[in-house]
Amino acid sequence: MAQHTPSSVRPDEQIEVPRTMAPQAQPEPIAQVPGRLQVIRRNGQVTYFDPGKITVAMTKAFLAVEGGTAAASSRVHERVELLAGQVVGALTRRLPGGGTVHIEDIQDQVELALMRAGEHRVARAYVLYREEHARERSAKVAAGAATETTPLSVTRADGSRGPLDIERLGRLLGEACAGLEAVAPQTILDDALRNLFDGVAEADVGRALVMSARAQIEQDPQYSQVAARLLLDSLRREALGALEMAAGVETQADLAGCYGDYFAAYVRRGAELELLDWRLTQFDLDRLGAALRPERDLEFTYLGLQTLYDRYFIHTTNGARLELPQAFFMRVAMGLAIEEIEREEQAIEFYELLSSFAFMSSTPTLFNSGTLRPQLSSCYLTTVPDDLDGIYGAIKDNALLSKFAGGLGNDWTRVRGMGAHIKGTNGKSQGVVPFMKVANDTAVAVNQGGKRKGAVCGYLETWHIDMEEFLELRKNTGDDRRRTHDMNTANWVPDLFMKRVAEDGGWTLFSPDEAPDLHDLVGAAFEAAYLGYEARAERGELKVVKRVKAVDLWRKMLAMLFETGHPWIAFKDPCNLRYTNQHVGVVHSSNLCTEITLHTNDQEIAVCNLGSVNLAAHVTDGDLDTERLAGTVRTAMRMLDNVIDINFYNVPQARRANLRHRPVGLGLMGFQDALHRLRIPYGSEAAVAFADTSMEALSYFAIEASTELAAERGAYPSFAGSLWSRGILPIDSIRVLEEGRGGYLQMDTTSRLDWDALRERVRTVGIRNSNCLAIAPTATISNIVGVGQSIEPTYQNLFVKSNLSGEFTVVNPYLVADLKARGLWDAVMVNDLKYYDGSVQPIDRIPGDLKALYANAFEIDPRWLVEAASRRQKWLDQSQSLNLYMSEPNGKKLDNLYKLAWVRGLKTTYYLRSMGATHVEKSTMADAAKANRLSAIGGSYTSLDKTKVHGKGNGHDEPEAQACSILDPECESCQ
Repeated sequence: MAQHTPSSVRPDEQIEVPRTMAPQAQPEPIAQVPGRLQVIRRNGQVTYFDPGKITVAMTKAFLAVEGGTAAASSRVHERVELLAGQVVGALTRRLPGGGTVHIEDIQDQVELALMRAGEHRVARAYVLYREEHARERSAKVAAGAATETTPLSVTRADGSRGPLDIERLGRLLGEACAGLEAVAPQTILDDALRNLFDGVAEADVGRALVMSARAQIEQDPQYSQVAARLLLDSLRREALGALEMAAGVETQADLAGCYGDYFAAYVRRGAELELLDWRLTQFDLDRLGAALRPERDLEFTYLGLQTLYDRYFIHTTNGARLELPQAFFMRVAMGLAIEEIEREEQAIEFYELLSSFAFMSSTPTLFNSGTLRPQLSSCYLTTVPDDLDGIYGAIKDNALLSKFAGGLGNDWTRVRGMGAHIKGTNGKSQGVVPFMKVANDTAVAVNQGGKRKGAVCGYLETWHIDMEEFLELRKNTGDDRRRTHDMNTANWVPDLFMKRVAEDGGWTLFSPDEAPDLHDLVGAAFEAAYLGYEARAERGELKVVKRVKAVDLWRKMLAMLFETGHPWIAFKDPCNLRYTNQHVGVVHSSNLCTEITLHTNDQEIAVCNLGSVNLAAHVTDGDLDTERLAGTVRTAMRMLDNVIDINFYNVPQARRANLRHRPVGLGLMGFQDALHRLRIPYGSEAAVAFADTSMEALSYFAIEASTELAAERGAYPSFAGSLWSRGILPIDSIRVLEEGRGGYLQMDTTSRLDWDALRERVRTVGIRNSNCLAIAPTATISNIVGVGQSIEPTYQNLFVKSNLSGEFTVVNPYLVADLKARGLWDAVMVNDLKYYDGSVQPIDRIPGDLKALYANAFEIDPRWLVEAASRRQKWLDQSQSLNLYMSEPNGKKLDNLYKLAWVRGLKTTYYLRSMGATHVEKSTMADAAKANRLSAIGGSYTSLDKTKVHGKGNGHDEPEAQACSILDPECESCQ
């Protein structure tokens, strides 16, 4: 075979063809045409994309390497047809509705196709050819030779055209990169200019800068801040333009001088448009405007700011956003202070907490605070009666509550089971499942004003006769009319069942119409009544009953949990025996995300109001800053308490319950970030100890703050008779659980703070809130703040997160900092992390101490998560949303894990995640072809192609994201 030099390989004429050698005249530059793919040439001109030229160029490339014999030509033709189709397919998939693609992007796709196909010699020659011509172009520029490049013009919003202002782009980039030593402004600018064409829309210039910056995030997480700061330019133009204040404001520095004026104009305009409560205009807007901190706009990550823009900022009917970040935080603060006596002072205090990322209110509060319909509460719990009016009334309540962004937890245990007698018709019941199907479809139909799908979780006690069918509700096989693909489900498990499992005993299933009091009984009383019903069943006095082995039912519960992700397992007795307000009701279920444990009945729909402390922000100098934490919690509890009085209630039972008991759920986020700052591996005794001490401090300060509010505003109305009034705090209620359970409890009860003094103050002064603490998932608000969500371990150290705002590269900044400090952060490390799905364990260069510190969720023994959760649970008056991760699950491991959760006193668990069912994208925003050039030249290739994030066997088989998913966490109810 003839040998050919690399320079003899000619790429696609469309990609790069010398004009003197082109087979036909080059097309004239054209305008951008919607719906048709077009190519940006290096001179900024745009030409139509011609797929045929890909084939021609690839054919010439092959023949240049392999020769022009007949045999070679036959093989080349077959190979080129296949590979050219792959290139065209890749380009059109990226831009299905048409658009523009740069010449070099097409060249990159050709390289990638050659490397994937194993055509390394052709790929190597192709890479060298491109590099040779790049050097020639650079040499011409250096010599002052004329180039094809022509000045670019932009098309303004009014249709006029003008020159591209390169100088302004430079100023924007300089400001965006200020203080970030690891970024290269020129690289961003060069890449952005490469993707612009003559006549580009002026608004698209800013987007090109943002996209260029975000493409570099995998190289260094500081580029995420750069992308966010560049995005601010678009936000400024949009918000100020809507208020006709954009003149003379080109950078963030320009905005700083007029932020206060903008803020006052924004509030007045928002009230005029009936987007904001008119009472906001009665605040001292000059004072509030002067308190704004414009520099805090620069602290966002790209994911955080884009999330705020897409889903949180107030916008007009035509979609124009009026809010900028600091105005947004102040609007939320004003809404929460609207009924305060010193409202400006309190609004500023609330604003400081939010804008500093020390604390963040839950999504419904951020959505609706300061608006005409302030639905600020996060979640609602209901119990469904056992009659047709009651069932459909409960479903109607679901729809009304879901309409305004509330997450729902329904207790279905009272509804009689299949085969039970119906007195009115003298027929037999079809059981609870058909009604749950209606509730499932209602949640889908009432999609919260188009913001997101309604979210609900159905609970059923383990003794219900329909339990076995309930376990299968989320299966993808069977009668679809008896499946609830969109509803989460959870198993409400009494302690007696777990004892029967441990003792290999039997278990009897009843219909609630024949055993009605089991629903309201807990502990020893439940056990006595249950034994009585078993005796009646043995005597034949009950008509609808089934006897099974407890272990067999337990195994089926675990099998369904692994197969479908549902039902989650929650424990009835710990939720009730430790319930602070057990004198007024029974806890029949948790909420959508299993962190709320409040009682429900026909007169009361439980409501909870959530917010989360950023724990990482309170770790300084290698320790938890308890003084700052105390101040944060004091202000946060006041904000949460205010929600109860300000909140819009569209169901009277919810208003009645919330005002009578005033429960709130202060939680936390950034636990993993805090561990990174403390240099503590998640899977360690030290992490368990920190979970204990940090939660004790948070609990102490929250209870203390609620007593201070009680001294100022009065104790909650149902305080008398509560555990609080009897001097029983959460740490004390562990003893109540132990007595009620009769053993089977192993919880640490160590304490460090002065609980005796606080206990006495609560007993004598009272407490403002029946419940103070609950740890919610915090999926979206953690994105805003820029920390790991809730109490979760690191999911992966490098991955692409997909959500409603798009796809975002996420890199662990702590890992990058450590690798830089040891001289290990380079392009090879980036590619290694991508190849190994963000895991550091298989990478030999990474030292053992860093492997322990940066182990991901699937590399940590899940028992560490349970142990840490047990330490938190002793301080919580409600519960925590606890996901459990298992790399290689099997029946024995699941059995041990969930039994451990019960013995350690956990109240609830959440999703079970399995490693074998989880896949993440191995390429991020940076172009995969560039990352693989060295591999191609060396004659080897590792595919870094994308595979969409999905899960099988973990409750996420459907293409749509499920509520509160870790893989695609778009539930906005409970955080």
